[in-house]
Amino acid sequence: MRALLSAAALLLGLSSTALANEPLRETDGPQGSQMAVFAGGCFWCTEADFDKEKGVLQTVSGYIAGEAETANYEAVSSGRTDHIEAVAVFYDPAQTDFRTLVDAFWPTVDPVDAGGQFCDRGPQYRTALFYGNAQQKEMIERSREAVAGRLEKPIVTDVLPQTPFYAAEDYHQNYYEKNPLRYRYYRTTCGRDARLDELWGEQR
Repeated sequence: MRALLSAAALLLGLSSTALANEPLRETDGPQGSQMAVFAGGCFWCTEADFDKEKGVLQTVSGYIAGEAETANYEAVSSGRTDHIEAVAVFYDPAQTDFRTLVDAFWPTVDPVDAGGQFCDRGPQYRTALFYGNAQQKEMIERSREAVAGRLEKPIVTDVLPQTPFYAAEDYHQNYYEKNPLRYRYYRTTCGRDARLDELWGEQR
C-alpha cells in the first residue's frame, strides 16, 4: 500500500511524504513556492480557476478543516466527516502574493450562500479562506469587508486557521484537464458560471 501511495504522490508531482494519509506541507510544492488554501465548493472548479492566476505554479485538490487524521472523497462528499473540499495553491512569491490570491478568490464563488455552492449542497461544500498567521488573517478579514461593501450583502464565507490538508485521490487532480467534456458539462449544469455572472457581473 505504501508503494502505491508513493506512486500516486509522484503522479501529482508531490514528494513521497504528501500521501493520502499524511498532510500536505508547504515544502511538498515546487521549490521556493508558498502554499495557500481556499475552499470554493467543488474542488475541480476551484482548481481550474486558480490555475489561471499569474504566479500559481501548482494546485492540489483535497480536504481540510476536519478532526479526522485522514480524509477521502466518499466520506467527505457524503458528509460523514467535517472536512471541507478545498484546494492547496502553490505560488511563486516573486510573481504574486497571498493578498492577490485572496482577492482573486472572491469572484469565483458565491460568498452569500451559507448552504454550499451552486448545486453542491452541505457544509463540506461551503466557502472558506484559511490563514497561516495573524497577518494573513488580517488580510482576509479586510478583503472580506471590502467584498461585503461591494456586494452590499452579508458575507458568510468562513475565515479559518489552516489545519492539516489532505490531498484528494489522483482521479480528482486536474480533473478539468483530464475530463474536459465532463467537467464543462458539470460546471454548466451546476449553474456555477450563470450564478457568478449574476452576482459579480463585470467584476469577474
